Amino acid sequence: MTTPNLPTGHEPSARTDLALSNGAPLPHKRRFVLPVALAAIAAALLAIGIVPRLHASSELTKQVDAQRYLSVDALTPTRAPSSQELLLPGNVMPYADASIYARTSGYIQHWYADIGTKVQAGQTLADIQTPELDAQLRQARADEANAKANYSFADSTAQRWQTMLQTQSVSQQDANAKTSDSAAKLAAWQAAQANVARLSELVSYEKVTAPFNGVITARKVDVGALVTAGGSPGIAANGGELFHIEQTDRLRVYVDVPQNDAQSIAPGTKVYLTTQQYPGRQFDASVARSADSIDPVSRTLRVEVDVDNRDGALLPGAYAQVHLALVAAHPALEVPVSALLFRPDGVTVAVIGKDDKVQLRTVTIGRDFGTYVEVATGLDSTDRVINNPGDAISNGETVRIAPAASATSATSAASAKHG
Repeated sequence: MTTPNLPTGHEPSARTDLALSNGAPLPHKRRFVLPVALAAIAAALLAIGIVPRLHASSELTKQVDAQRYLSVDALTPTRAPSSQELLLPGNVMPYADASIYARTSGYIQHWYADIGTKVQAGQTLADIQTPELDAQLRQARADEANAKANYSFADSTAQRWQTMLQTQSVSQQDANAKTSDSAAKLAAWQAAQANVARLSELVSYEKVTAPFNGVITARKVDVGALVTAGGSPGIAANGGELFHIEQTDRLRVYVDVPQNDAQSIAPGTKVYLTTQQYPGRQFDASVARSADSIDPVSRTLRVEVDVDNRDGALLPGAYAQVHLALVAAHPALEVPVSALLFRPDGVTVAVIGKDDKVQLRTVTIGRDFGTYVEVATGLDSTDRVINNPGDAISNGETVRIAPAASATSATSAASAKHG
Protein backbone atom coordinates (compact mmCIF):
# COMPACT_ATOMS: atom_id res chain seq x y z
CA MET A 1 0.00 0.00 0.00
CA THR A 2 1.27 3.44 -0.80
CA THR A 3 1.12 6.14 1.93
CA PRO A 4 -0.47 9.30 0.63
CA ASN A 5 1.54 12.42 0.68
CA LEU A 6 0.49 14.92 3.31
CA PRO A 7 0.65 18.63 2.92
CA THR A 8 3.61 20.36 4.47
CA GLY A 9 2.90 21.92 7.94
CA HIS A 10 -0.13 19.71 8.61
CA GLU A 11 1.40 16.33 9.54
CA PRO A 12 -0.06 16.11 13.09
CA SER A 13 -3.52 16.92 11.98
CA ALA A 14 -3.36 14.53 9.18
CA ARG A 15 -2.04 11.82 11.47
CA THR A 16 -4.83 12.46 13.92
CA ASP A 17 -7.46 12.18 11.28
CA LEU A 18 -5.82 9.05 10.08
CA ALA A 19 -5.89 7.55 13.61
CA LEU A 20 -9.51 8.43 14.12
CA SER A 21 -10.36 6.87 10.77
CA ASN A 22 -8.56 3.69 11.80
CA GLY A 23 -10.33 3.54 15.37
CA ALA A 24 -7.07 3.63 17.36
CA PRO A 25 -7.09 5.38 20.88
CA LEU A 26 -5.26 8.59 21.26
CA PRO A 27 -2.31 8.66 23.59
CA HIS A 28 -3.37 11.78 25.63
CA LYS A 29 -6.86 10.28 26.41
CA ARG A 30 -5.24 7.43 28.29
CA ARG A 31 -3.65 9.88 30.66
CA PHE A 32 -7.10 11.17 31.88
CA VAL A 33 -8.95 7.87 32.23
CA LEU A 34 -6.90 6.55 35.13
CA PRO A 35 -7.27 9.62 37.40
CA VAL A 36 -11.00 9.78 36.78
CA ALA A 37 -11.41 6.12 37.62
CA LEU A 38 -9.39 6.55 40.78
CA ALA A 39 -11.47 9.56 41.77
CA ALA A 40 -14.68 7.62 41.25
CA ILE A 41 -13.42 4.73 43.34
CA ALA A 42 -12.35 7.13 46.10
CA ALA A 43 -15.76 8.83 46.04
CA ALA A 44 -17.51 5.47 46.28
CA LEU A 45 -15.33 4.39 49.19
CA LEU A 46 -15.95 7.74 50.87
CA ALA A 47 -19.71 7.37 50.41
CA ILE A 48 -19.67 3.84 51.78
CA GLY A 49 -17.86 4.97 54.93
CA ILE A 50 -19.59 8.30 55.65
CA VAL A 51 -23.25 7.58 54.85
CA PRO A 52 -23.64 4.90 57.57
CA ARG A 53 -21.92 7.22 60.00
CA LEU A 54 -24.29 10.01 59.12
CA HIS A 55 -27.28 7.62 59.49
CA ALA A 56 -26.02 6.34 62.84
CA SER A 57 -25.49 9.89 64.03
CA SER A 58 -29.06 10.78 63.01
CA GLU A 59 -30.46 7.73 64.83
CA LEU A 60 -28.40 8.56 67.89
CA THR A 61 -29.77 12.08 67.89
CA LYS A 62 -33.32 10.74 67.67
CA GLN A 63 -32.65 8.27 70.49
CA VAL A 64 -31.21 10.98 72.70
CA ASP A 65 -34.26 13.16 72.01
CA ALA A 66 -36.56 10.24 72.82
CA GLN A 67 -34.77 9.45 76.07
CA ARG A 68 -34.72 13.02 77.18
CA TYR A 69 -38.25 12.51 78.60
CA LEU A 70 -39.73 9.40 80.21
CA SER A 71 -41.97 7.46 77.82
CA VAL A 72 -45.20 6.32 79.51
CA ASP A 73 -48.50 4.61 78.71
CA ALA A 74 -51.61 6.71 79.36
CA LEU A 75 -55.22 5.70 79.85
CA THR A 76 -58.50 7.44 80.64
CA PRO A 77 -60.55 6.35 83.68
CA THR A 78 -63.86 4.70 82.86
CA ARG A 79 -67.10 4.52 84.84
CA ALA A 80 -67.22 1.57 87.23
CA PRO A 81 -70.11 -0.88 86.84
CA SER A 82 -73.16 -0.21 88.99
CA SER A 83 -73.44 -3.85 90.04
CA GLN A 84 -70.81 -6.11 91.48
CA GLU A 85 -70.93 -9.76 92.45
CA LEU A 86 -69.58 -10.48 95.92
CA LEU A 87 -68.56 -14.10 96.46
CA LEU A 88 -68.54 -15.29 100.08
CA PRO A 89 -68.50 -18.67 101.83
CA GLY A 90 -71.74 -19.67 103.54
CA ASN A 91 -72.91 -22.26 106.04
CA VAL A 92 -76.17 -23.99 105.12
CA MET A 93 -78.36 -24.45 108.19
CA PRO A 94 -81.91 -25.77 108.68
CA TYR A 95 -84.67 -23.20 108.87
CA ALA A 96 -85.72 -24.64 112.24
CA ASP A 97 -83.69 -26.90 114.50
CA ALA A 98 -84.93 -28.41 117.77
CA SER A 99 -83.90 -30.98 120.36
CA ILE A 100 -86.89 -32.91 121.71
CA TYR A 101 -86.92 -33.83 125.41
CA ALA A 102 -89.42 -35.63 127.61
CA ARG A 103 -91.86 -33.47 129.56
CA THR A 104 -92.82 -36.32 131.87
CA SER A 105 -90.87 -39.09 133.58
CA GLY A 106 -91.26 -42.73 132.61
CA TYR A 107 -90.08 -45.50 130.31
CA ILE A 108 -90.10 -45.49 126.52
CA GLN A 109 -92.92 -47.82 125.55
CA HIS A 110 -92.51 -47.44 121.79
CA TRP A 111 -90.86 -45.14 119.23
CA TYR A 112 -92.19 -44.48 115.72
CA ALA A 113 -89.59 -42.33 113.90
CA ASP A 114 -85.99 -43.17 113.14
CA ILE A 115 -83.29 -40.99 111.59
CA GLY A 116 -84.15 -39.76 108.12
CA THR A 117 -87.90 -40.01 108.72
CA LYS A 118 -89.92 -37.09 107.41
CA VAL A 119 -92.57 -36.13 109.95
CA GLN A 120 -95.41 -33.65 110.14
CA ALA A 121 -96.17 -31.23 112.94
CA GLY A 122 -98.02 -33.03 115.76
CA GLN A 123 -97.03 -36.50 114.57
CA THR A 124 -96.29 -38.94 117.43
CA LEU A 125 -92.62 -39.85 117.68
CA ALA A 126 -92.68 -42.03 120.82
CA ASP A 127 -94.88 -43.19 123.73
CA ILE A 128 -93.75 -42.89 127.34
CA GLN A 129 -95.21 -45.26 129.92
CA THR A 130 -95.96 -43.47 133.24
CA PRO A 131 -98.05 -45.65 135.57
CA GLU A 132 -97.40 -43.45 138.60
CA LEU A 133 -98.62 -40.40 136.74
CA ASP A 134 -101.74 -42.21 135.59
CA ALA A 135 -102.48 -43.13 139.20
CA GLN A 136 -101.97 -39.54 140.31
CA LEU A 137 -104.41 -38.38 137.66
CA ARG A 138 -107.07 -40.86 138.84
CA GLN A 139 -106.60 -39.71 142.42
CA ALA A 140 -106.80 -36.07 141.37
CA ARG A 141 -110.07 -36.70 139.56
CA ALA A 142 -111.48 -38.41 142.67
CA ASP A 143 -110.42 -35.44 144.79
CA GLU A 144 -112.09 -33.15 142.31
CA ALA A 145 -115.35 -35.11 142.56
CA ASN A 146 -115.20 -34.97 146.37
CA ALA A 147 -114.52 -31.24 146.33
CA LYS A 148 -117.41 -30.73 143.95
CA ALA A 149 -119.80 -32.64 146.21
CA ASN A 150 -118.68 -30.68 149.27
CA TYR A 151 -119.19 -27.43 147.43
CA SER A 152 -122.66 -28.44 146.24
CA PHE A 153 -123.74 -29.26 149.80
CA ALA A 154 -122.19 -26.10 151.24
CA ASP A 155 -123.74 -23.94 148.53
CA SER A 156 -127.26 -25.32 149.08
CA THR A 157 -126.87 -24.90 152.84
CA ALA A 158 -125.76 -21.31 152.44
CA GLN A 159 -128.76 -20.56 150.24
CA ARG A 160 -131.18 -22.05 152.82
CA TRP A 161 -129.63 -20.01 155.62
CA GLN A 162 -129.97 -16.87 153.55
CA THR A 163 -133.67 -17.65 153.11
CA MET A 164 -134.14 -18.23 156.84
CA LEU A 165 -132.31 -15.01 157.58
CA GLN A 166 -134.99 -13.08 155.76
CA THR A 167 -137.61 -14.41 158.25
CA GLN A 168 -135.32 -13.83 161.24
CA SER A 169 -135.17 -17.58 161.85
CA VAL A 170 -131.36 -17.56 162.13
CA SER A 171 -128.83 -15.00 163.14
CA GLN A 172 -126.82 -12.95 160.71
CA GLN A 173 -123.59 -14.43 162.04
CA ASP A 174 -124.68 -18.00 161.38
CA ALA A 175 -125.84 -17.11 157.88
CA ASN A 176 -122.47 -15.45 157.12
CA ALA A 177 -120.63 -18.55 158.39
CA LYS A 178 -122.52 -20.80 156.01
CA THR A 179 -121.82 -18.45 153.10
CA SER A 180 -118.07 -18.39 153.88
CA ASP A 181 -118.02 -22.18 154.14
CA SER A 182 -119.60 -22.38 150.69
CA ALA A 183 -116.94 -20.06 149.25
CA ALA A 184 -114.17 -22.15 150.82
CA LYS A 185 -115.63 -25.32 149.36
CA LEU A 186 -115.78 -23.60 145.95
CA ALA A 187 -112.08 -22.68 146.16
CA ALA A 188 -111.18 -26.26 147.11
CA TRP A 189 -113.12 -27.55 144.12
CA GLN A 190 -111.35 -25.11 141.80
CA ALA A 191 -107.98 -26.20 143.19
CA ALA A 192 -108.88 -29.82 142.53
CA GLN A 193 -109.87 -28.93 138.98
CA ALA A 194 -106.51 -27.21 138.45
CA ASN A 195 -104.66 -30.24 139.76
CA VAL A 196 -106.56 -32.49 137.37
CA ALA A 197 -105.73 -30.18 134.47
CA ARG A 198 -102.05 -30.19 135.41
CA LEU A 199 -101.85 -33.95 135.63
CA SER A 200 -103.86 -34.34 132.44
CA GLU A 201 -101.34 -32.12 130.68
CA LEU A 202 -98.49 -34.24 132.01
CA VAL A 203 -100.24 -37.39 130.88
CA SER A 204 -100.62 -35.88 127.42
CA TYR A 205 -96.82 -35.62 127.33
CA GLU A 206 -96.71 -39.38 127.34
CA LYS A 207 -96.93 -38.97 123.57
CA VAL A 208 -93.83 -37.23 122.23
CA THR A 209 -94.83 -35.25 119.12
CA ALA A 210 -93.01 -33.32 116.40
CA PRO A 211 -93.14 -29.53 116.87
CA PHE A 212 -92.97 -28.77 113.12
CA ASN A 213 -92.62 -30.40 109.72
CA GLY A 214 -89.13 -31.74 109.31
CA VAL A 215 -86.72 -34.64 109.24
CA ILE A 216 -85.55 -36.65 112.23
CA THR A 217 -81.76 -36.35 112.25
CA ALA A 218 -81.10 -38.19 115.54
CA ARG A 219 -82.83 -40.80 117.71
CA LYS A 220 -81.13 -41.32 121.05
CA VAL A 221 -83.55 -43.60 122.92
CA ASP A 222 -84.87 -47.13 122.60
CA VAL A 223 -87.71 -49.15 124.08
CA GLY A 224 -87.40 -49.45 127.87
CA ALA A 225 -85.09 -46.45 128.30
CA LEU A 226 -85.79 -44.34 131.38
CA VAL A 227 -86.46 -40.68 130.65
CA THR A 228 -87.15 -37.83 133.02
CA ALA A 229 -89.05 -34.60 132.65
CA GLY A 230 -86.76 -31.93 131.30
CA GLY A 231 -84.04 -34.42 130.40
CA SER A 232 -81.84 -34.58 133.48
CA PRO A 233 -78.23 -35.17 132.38
CA GLY A 234 -77.62 -37.65 135.19
CA ILE A 235 -80.19 -40.13 133.90
CA ALA A 236 -78.92 -40.68 130.36
CA ALA A 237 -75.57 -40.20 128.69
CA ASN A 238 -77.18 -38.18 125.89
CA GLY A 239 -78.34 -35.49 128.31
CA GLY A 240 -81.95 -36.58 128.09
CA GLU A 241 -82.44 -35.67 124.41
CA LEU A 242 -84.88 -38.08 122.76
CA PHE A 243 -84.91 -36.88 119.15
CA HIS A 244 -83.39 -34.16 117.04
CA ILE A 245 -85.50 -32.65 114.26
CA GLU A 246 -84.61 -30.19 111.49
CA GLN A 247 -86.79 -28.35 109.02
CA THR A 248 -85.14 -28.81 105.61
CA ASP A 249 -87.75 -27.74 103.06
CA ARG A 250 -86.47 -24.23 103.63
CA LEU A 251 -82.89 -23.47 104.63
CA ARG A 252 -80.99 -20.61 106.17
CA VAL A 253 -77.53 -19.65 104.94
CA TYR A 254 -75.41 -17.39 107.12
CA VAL A 255 -72.71 -15.22 105.53
CA ASP A 256 -70.43 -12.58 106.99
CA VAL A 257 -70.28 -9.54 104.70
CA PRO A 258 -67.20 -7.28 105.03
CA GLN A 259 -67.76 -3.85 106.49
CA ASN A 260 -66.97 -2.07 103.20
CA ASP A 261 -69.88 -3.83 101.46
CA ALA A 262 -72.31 -3.87 104.38
CA GLN A 263 -74.17 -0.73 103.26
CA SER A 264 -75.12 -2.43 99.97
CA ILE A 265 -76.93 -5.30 101.71
CA ALA A 266 -80.67 -5.02 102.27
CA PRO A 267 -83.62 -7.44 102.49
CA GLY A 268 -84.49 -8.54 98.96
CA THR A 269 -80.95 -8.29 97.58
CA LYS A 270 -80.52 -10.76 94.72
CA VAL A 271 -78.39 -13.76 95.59
CA TYR A 272 -77.81 -17.31 94.41
CA LEU A 273 -75.85 -20.28 95.74
CA THR A 274 -73.46 -22.70 94.10
CA THR A 275 -72.02 -25.94 95.46
CA GLN A 276 -69.38 -28.38 94.34
CA GLN A 277 -71.93 -31.20 94.40
CA TYR A 278 -73.96 -29.57 91.60
CA PRO A 279 -71.56 -28.00 89.07
CA GLY A 280 -73.23 -25.34 86.96
CA ARG A 281 -76.43 -25.24 89.01
CA GLN A 282 -77.58 -22.05 90.70
CA PHE A 283 -79.92 -22.10 93.68
CA ASP A 284 -82.06 -18.98 93.82
CA ALA A 285 -82.23 -17.32 97.22
CA SER A 286 -82.96 -13.97 98.84
CA VAL A 287 -81.59 -11.93 101.69
CA ALA A 288 -84.12 -12.30 104.48
CA ARG A 289 -82.57 -10.25 107.26
CA SER A 290 -79.31 -8.97 108.68
CA ALA A 291 -77.96 -8.18 112.12
CA ASP A 292 -77.80 -4.43 111.33
CA SER A 293 -74.67 -4.36 113.43
CA ILE A 294 -70.98 -4.81 112.66
CA ASP A 295 -69.20 -7.47 114.66
CA PRO A 296 -66.38 -5.61 116.45
CA VAL A 297 -64.13 -8.68 116.30
CA SER A 298 -64.40 -9.67 112.62
CA ARG A 299 -65.67 -6.29 111.29
CA THR A 300 -68.36 -8.08 109.32
CA LEU A 301 -72.15 -7.98 109.04
CA ARG A 302 -74.03 -11.21 109.72
CA VAL A 303 -76.57 -11.74 106.92
CA GLU A 304 -79.19 -14.48 106.68
CA VAL A 305 -80.18 -15.84 103.27
CA ASP A 306 -83.28 -18.02 102.83
CA VAL A 307 -83.27 -20.81 100.22
CA ASP A 308 -86.21 -22.85 98.96
CA ASN A 309 -85.18 -26.51 99.33
CA ARG A 310 -88.40 -28.43 98.73
CA ASP A 311 -86.58 -30.77 96.37
CA GLY A 312 -84.11 -31.64 99.13
CA ALA A 313 -81.04 -30.99 96.98
CA LEU A 314 -79.17 -29.06 99.66
CA LEU A 315 -78.33 -30.65 102.98
CA PRO A 316 -78.10 -28.78 106.29
CA GLY A 317 -74.56 -28.30 107.48
CA ALA A 318 -73.14 -28.19 103.95
CA TYR A 319 -70.75 -25.59 102.58
CA ALA A 320 -71.93 -23.29 99.80
CA GLN A 321 -70.68 -20.29 97.89
CA VAL A 322 -72.97 -17.28 98.15
CA HIS A 323 -73.07 -14.87 95.19
CA LEU A 324 -74.44 -11.49 96.29
CA ALA A 325 -75.39 -8.88 93.68
CA LEU A 326 -74.31 -5.55 95.15
CA VAL A 327 -75.73 -2.45 93.45
CA ALA A 328 -74.10 0.98 93.79
CA ALA A 329 -76.42 3.96 93.35
CA HIS A 330 -73.62 6.28 92.20
CA PRO A 331 -70.66 4.33 90.77
CA ALA A 332 -67.35 6.21 90.60
CA LEU A 333 -64.45 5.90 88.15
CA GLU A 334 -62.26 2.84 87.87
CA VAL A 335 -58.63 2.26 86.89
CA PRO A 336 -56.50 -0.88 86.64
CA VAL A 337 -54.57 -1.92 89.71
CA SER A 338 -51.35 -1.46 87.74
CA ALA A 339 -51.94 2.32 87.76
CA LEU A 340 -51.70 2.58 91.56
CA LEU A 341 -48.70 3.74 93.53
CA PHE A 342 -48.46 2.91 97.21
CA ARG A 343 -46.73 5.80 98.90
CA PRO A 344 -46.31 6.62 102.60
CA ASP A 345 -49.02 9.28 102.36
CA GLY A 346 -51.56 6.86 100.84
CA VAL A 347 -52.58 5.30 97.55
CA THR A 348 -51.48 7.55 94.68
CA VAL A 349 -51.98 7.75 90.91
CA ALA A 350 -49.80 9.62 88.41
CA VAL A 351 -51.76 11.98 86.14
CA ILE A 352 -50.36 13.76 83.06
CA GLY A 353 -51.16 17.47 83.08
CA LYS A 354 -51.72 19.75 80.09
CA ASP A 355 -48.02 20.64 80.08
CA ASP A 356 -47.09 16.91 79.95
CA LYS A 357 -45.85 17.08 83.52
CA VAL A 358 -46.65 14.46 86.14
CA GLN A 359 -49.12 15.24 88.91
CA LEU A 360 -49.21 12.78 91.80
CA ARG A 361 -52.68 12.59 93.35
CA THR A 362 -53.72 10.80 96.49
CA VAL A 363 -56.93 8.86 95.85
CA THR A 364 -59.50 6.96 97.90
CA ILE A 365 -60.15 3.38 96.86
CA GLY A 366 -63.76 2.15 96.75
CA ARG A 367 -64.84 -1.26 95.48
CA ASP A 368 -62.30 -3.86 94.46
CA PHE A 369 -63.01 -5.69 91.17
CA GLY A 370 -59.83 -7.76 91.16
CA THR A 371 -57.75 -6.37 88.28
CA TYR A 372 -59.62 -3.05 88.52
CA VAL A 373 -60.44 -0.84 91.50
CA GLU A 374 -62.98 1.92 91.95
CA VAL A 375 -61.53 5.33 92.77
CA ALA A 376 -64.00 7.07 95.04
CA THR A 377 -62.21 10.44 95.16
CA GLY A 378 -59.20 12.07 93.52
CA LEU A 379 -59.83 11.55 89.80
CA ASP A 380 -61.81 13.18 86.99
CA SER A 381 -63.14 11.47 83.88
CA THR A 382 -60.89 13.65 81.66
CA ASP A 383 -57.64 12.85 83.46
CA ARG A 384 -54.84 11.02 81.67
CA VAL A 385 -53.60 8.38 84.07
CA ILE A 386 -50.19 6.76 83.67
CA ASN A 387 -50.39 2.99 83.57
CA ASN A 388 -47.55 1.03 85.18
CA PRO A 389 -45.69 4.08 86.52
CA GLY A 390 -42.24 3.47 87.91
CA ASP A 391 -41.56 3.82 91.60
CA ALA A 392 -39.06 6.58 90.84
CA ILE A 393 -41.59 8.82 89.08
CA SER A 394 -41.84 12.22 90.73
CA ASN A 395 -44.19 15.15 90.83
CA GLY A 396 -43.55 17.71 88.07
CA GLU A 397 -41.50 15.34 85.90
CA THR A 398 -41.98 15.82 82.15
CA VAL A 399 -43.08 12.70 80.30
CA ARG A 400 -43.83 11.66 76.75
CA ILE A 401 -46.82 9.50 75.81
CA ALA A 402 -46.05 6.49 73.66
CA PRO A 403 -49.12 6.22 71.36
CA ALA A 404 -48.48 2.73 70.04
CA ALA A 405 -47.66 1.35 73.48
CA SER A 406 -50.70 3.08 74.98
CA ALA A 407 -53.01 1.49 72.43
CA THR A 408 -51.54 -1.95 73.11
CA SER A 409 -51.79 -1.41 76.84
CA ALA A 410 -55.41 -0.30 76.57
CA THR A 411 -56.31 -3.35 74.50
CA SER A 412 -54.61 -5.71 76.96
CA ALA A 413 -56.31 -4.02 79.90
CA ALA A 414 -59.72 -4.29 78.25
CA SER A 415 -59.13 -7.99 77.56
CA ALA A 416 -58.13 -8.61 81.17
CA LYS A 417 -61.10 -6.64 82.49
CA HIS A 418 -63.78 -8.40 80.46
CA GLY A 419 -62.15 -11.77 80.74
